Amino acid sequence: MGGNSGSATTSAGADKRPNELLGSWFVRSGWSKGELARQVNRRARQLGANHISTDTSRVRRWLDGENPREPIPRILSELFSERFGCVVSIEDLGLRTARQSPSASGVDLPWTGPQTVALLSEFSRSDLMLARRGFLGTALALSAGPTLIEPMQRWLVPVPPAPPEEPEHPAAPRVGRLSKPELELLESTTAMFRQWDAQCGGGLRRKAVVGQLHEVTDLLQEPQPDSTTRKLFKVAAELAELAGWMSYDVGLQPTAQKYFVLALHAAKEAGDKPLGSYILSSMSRQMIHLGRPDDALELIHLAQYGSRDCASPRTQSMLYAMEARAYANMGQPGKCKRAVRMAEDTFADVHDWDEPDPDWIRFFSEAELCGENSHSFRDLAYVAGRSPTYASLAEPIMRNAVDLFAKDTDHQRSYALNLIGMATVHLLQREPERATVLAGEAMVIAKKVRSERVNTRIRKTVDTAVRDFGDLTEVVDLTNQLAIDLPETAEAV
Repeated sequence: MGGNSGSATTSAGADKRPNELLGSWFVRSGWSKGELARQVNRRARQLGANHISTDTSRVRRWLDGENPREPIPRILSELFSERFGCVVSIEDLGLRTARQSPSASGVDLPWTGPQTVALLSEFSRSDLMLARRGFLGTALALSAGPTLIEPMQRWLVPVPPAPPEEPEHPAAPRVGRLSKPELELLESTTAMFRQWDAQCGGGLRRKAVVGQLHEVTDLLQEPQPDSTTRKLFKVAAELAELAGWMSYDVGLQPTAQKYFVLALHAAKEAGDKPLGSYILSSMSRQMIHLGRPDDALELIHLAQYGSRDCASPRTQSMLYAMEARAYANMGQPGKCKRAVRMAEDTFADVHDWDEPDPDWIRFFSEAELCGENSHSFRDLAYVAGRSPTYASLAEPIMRNAVDLFAKDTDHQRSYALNLIGMATVHLLQREPERATVLAGEAMVIAKKVRSERVNTRIRKTVDTAVRDFGDLTEVVDLTNQLAIDLPETAEAV
């Protein structure tokens, strides 16, 4: 077989059986063999794997049981994940992948300071140079299940103290070129980027955040006093989390996950457990979005366990709210309701907390709490077969969230997401006229923010309205307006 095919050779006489798992995903995708071959070739070129040249006969051999060489298994995993909106791992496709070194795999990375800096530097540089549809380098793929959870558990392992040095002559203190005002400017710039993200969505400033992160990794590679190094790791963790969040917001899921993982490593080097718990909550939210609530729950429990003795009430309330989202998507109403109550009770202690909250958690307001808890009940309604009981629980809390966000000009994306959430609640209650009004309001905001997540949720909500109430004039009008205002042609930045 030609070396340009991307096909794996098999030993003589080896029995091959049809790959039923791959065949099942392929049939459900609706793709033809030719279309799948073209997508594989296109993605391979984006990876720089120009030697890959797939055709319909090659796809047929994969379906017949032939295992292709890397990077094709990873490409197929990504293509099917994008098609179905959930993680479809290489194993889910019945394929095998070559064992990767820890540094090459997406999440199983060494927990050491110098290697964290090197990986952050390399990945951010690659992102700036090669950001195409979220593929950076040849080994980037989504991780899920034990492949994701087990490496993240090492966040809980204490860092052993460095042995004391006994130099023959006293060492001169390390002095970097970074002054205190410059460090404070880095911290305030990070807060500004976070504010821009909330106002404008992830698409507008993502590259600027990645560029700032790369500059910080340059500073971390210079000699610095220990206190400055810890603060720089904290800034790097916040920037990497924000780069991950923005990537998630514009639909670059593997890129987002890699940034979240690197952010968690940097937070550990900074010794900032609450920040680490926040990063894990972002990873959990991504897993819910990708249809992996079991993984989301594991990540949230890691976050809660690792920060239980130091996180503020605002942070703990946010973690309980995300725990409720995970339980809702797992179809566990009792545990979901308990987590909702814990989120509300803990948030009541926010104003009694003596210390100021860090900037990264200040977004979690009463409006956000209402939004998360109402979405939990809304999700329960869908999992329970469009239950009117859970929809009725969601409605008053969601209405409160919408009213609060309507007064908050700094969080337009959250306002749009909660308008969409309220529209879905009205669809569950079979009130399509009210749903179309809210979806239309969300569409107005969506045109101003660069968030593929908002756009996708609007499209899904309109699709649901069309499926259930397609003959209604308001639904027809909304569908026509969607095609004009949010055509599916935007490229993520």
